[in-house]
Amino acid sequence: MIQSQLLTPSEVSDILKVNYRKVLDLILLGKLEAIKIGRQYRIEKSELLNYLEKNKIKRTGVMKSDIY
Repeated sequence: MIQSQLLTPSEVSDILKVNYRKVLDLILLGKLEAIKIGRQYRIEKSELLNYLEKNKIKRTGVMKSDIY
């Protein structure tokens, strides 16, 4: 039995607080992996977590005062 939790693009957009279309764009651009079932997409919760981890901004050590 499959243990992963599947989310709809609408649920992902609510979680990320972005527009539904933005989630579809991420899927179509290959930035967010999804499963296509018929004409609908489903995103595994683990893939959403992977996407968030990949897009986490790391502190670079550059301070604001160094830029100006």
